[in-house]
Amino acid sequence: MEESYVRVSTDEQSQSGAGLEVQRRAIVAECKRRGWELVEVIEDAGFSAKDLKPPGIKAALEVLEKGDAKALVAAKLDRLSRSMLDFTGLMATAQRQGWALVALDCAVDTTTPAGEAMASVLAVFAQFERRLISQRTREALAVKRSQGVRLGRPSTIDKKLVTRIRRERARGRTFADIAERLNAQGVPTAHGGKRWYPATVRNLALRVA
Repeated sequence: MEESYVRVSTDEQSQSGAGLEVQRRAIVAECKRRGWELVEVIEDAGFSAKDLKPPGIKAALEVLEKGDAKALVAAKLDRLSRSMLDFTGLMATAQRQGWALVALDCAVDTTTPAGEAMASVLAVFAQFERRLISQRTREALAVKRSQGVRLGRPSTIDKKLVTRIRRERARGRTFADIAERLNAQGVPTAHGGKRWYPATVRNLALRVA
C-alpha cells in the first residue's frame, strides 16, 4: 500500500493542473510497474516547497505514521522539499516509523540498496549544508560584534530598576540578596522571566548604559 504526493507552487500551475497531472501520471505508472497498490494521491496546489508545512505533505505524513500506507512516492525530490535538511529529516522519520521513501527523479528509493545509498549521499550533503550555515552564522555574528553591534534580544528592564539594583549594591547587599528580594516581590526579569539569579543582577549592576 503506497500513497503519493504531488505539488505545484505557482498560481498558474495550480489553475491549469498541468504540473500536477504530469507528476500524477509518473507516479501511477511507476506504482503499476512495481505492482504497488496506490492508496491515495495527495496534492498541494500553489504551495512552495521551502519546508514540510504545506497541508498536503502534513496529511501524507499523518497517514504514514498511522501505518495506513507503507511508502511515500513523489515524482520529484523538490516536490517534497527544497531543503536538504528537511529531506534528511524526512528520511530519518521514514526509517524510524518503518515506511519507505521514493523520489522518482533522483533514484532515492529506500526499498532498495542502491536507493538507500543515494539517500545516504544526500544525507552527507545535508550535513555539509548544515555546517556551512553554522559557519556563516558564526562569521556574521563575529563581524557584528567587531562593529560594536549588541546582539540578542533588547532588554526591557526599567532604568529605575537598574538604579535600584545599583543603590542596593552600594548599600552593601550581595547580588544573591538582591536577587532574592526581586524574586520575593515578583519583579519580572528583562525578558519577562520570573526568576532572578545573582549573575543576572550582577550583569545589570555593571552594565554600561
